[in-house]
Amino acid sequence: MPTYLDQNKDRFLSELLDWLRIPSVSADPKFKGDVLKAADFLKTRLEEAGVENVELCQTAGYPIVYGDKIIDPSLPTVLVYGHYDVQPADPYELWTSPPFEPVIKDEKIYARGACDDKGQVYMHVKAFEMMSQDGGVPCNVKFMIEGEEEVGSNNLGIFVKANKEKLKANVILISDTGMLSNDVPSIEVGLRGLSYHEVEVTGPNRDLHSGIYGGAVPNPINVLCQMIASLHDENNHITIAGFYDNVDELSAEERAEMAKAPHSDEDFKKSIGLKDIHGEKGYSTIERTSIRPTLDVNGIWGGYTGEGAKTVIASKAYAKISMRLVPHQTSAEITQKFQEHFQKIAPQGVTVKVTPHHGGEPVVTPTDSVAYQAAAKAIEATYGKKPVPTRGGGSIPIVAMFKSELGLDTVLLGFGLDSDAIHSPNEHFGVFNFFKGIETIPHFYRNYVAASR
Repeated sequence: MPTYLDQNKDRFLSELLDWLRIPSVSADPKFKGDVLKAADFLKTRLEEAGVENVELCQTAGYPIVYGDKIIDPSLPTVLVYGHYDVQPADPYELWTSPPFEPVIKDEKIYARGACDDKGQVYMHVKAFEMMSQDGGVPCNVKFMIEGEEEVGSNNLGIFVKANKEKLKANVILISDTGMLSNDVPSIEVGLRGLSYHEVEVTGPNRDLHSGIYGGAVPNPINVLCQMIASLHDENNHITIAGFYDNVDELSAEERAEMAKAPHSDEDFKKSIGLKDIHGEKGYSTIERTSIRPTLDVNGIWGGYTGEGAKTVIASKAYAKISMRLVPHQTSAEITQKFQEHFQKIAPQGVTVKVTPHHGGEPVVTPTDSVAYQAAAKAIEATYGKKPVPTRGGGSIPIVAMFKSELGLDTVLLGFGLDSDAIHSPNEHFGVFNFFKGIETIPHFYRNYVAASR
């Protein structure tokens, strides 16, 4: 007999594609109307799914979509978090199909936000609808879906602090992460923190003719490149004084357990078109992308970059630099150390300005909790295999904030894959993964309620 999911797959997928057509890019003000439209779309779909008290909670930025279904105050409450905003789609010319005209190719949904995070949020909406139509929702559920995750969640903390009673729950459930593969399911139990900066190097008071002045004045672009190059040594060790002071060093036994996760450096290189791997000496690829801190330049610019030639020495050069952090580093500590170091290494003849942007704290979630075990059993029920606990390389800064402000641990029940190209051109999300998420999430609720009694 066909299940509710079987009967409604086409509709579920069609609705997701409609949501993906809305370019909810929070970083670019020109998309403001579209971000608000995406929030309205979600509000309507939650109401149609049977969620009650759905509202757009206004903030100083984009609204938070809230809704709940309180079955019985004596039952556990799960707070579902996600975000409806997406990364900018630039560079558009590298997309094989327009980023906001979703298409399905090779059983994958290609669109900006397909995996991060509209597709994964929508799994929860449809899982709730499915539970409502098939035996009822087994516990209390609250939804809190924001529109500013991709720009630092600046207003979410304010909202959470002001609405602790409204958000009272037993656990946070988030699907904004991934798993090792569809053949090797996993659950992330750790995330790296973040310290993000923009730097500006200024030399002469105006752009100069590179023939008349070249060789006699400091070139801000050259200087910035030299400064950036000095941030790593020959072993790819970060050279900022005190950067590693509080890094949590895993034991040999813990590293051996991590090494059991299936991984191939050859496949890794092939998947992203590299001839060789790169990273901190003495650590494996899996360790470099999860338990070790990093420093990367995310953008660099200055001078003339248009068509043809213009021989100038630019007055200014800029870069955006991010550092991923691990327990027990803090974003405040690393932000201060980076600022002090970058100012210190600036040569005479230029001035340096460092502007911190958003940051976040690293987290490790327990694997012996009732909620984690409920998620692990849910994955096993639908994938037929026990999930491997892994640490993710990305950052979801609000996970640490939920712990400090609400006292709640988070379960990171993600269904994306590393190959889904999130934040990159041609982002996609497997149709299999979308429906597998909808199928798995109800198992989590039932397991969690049963184990909480």
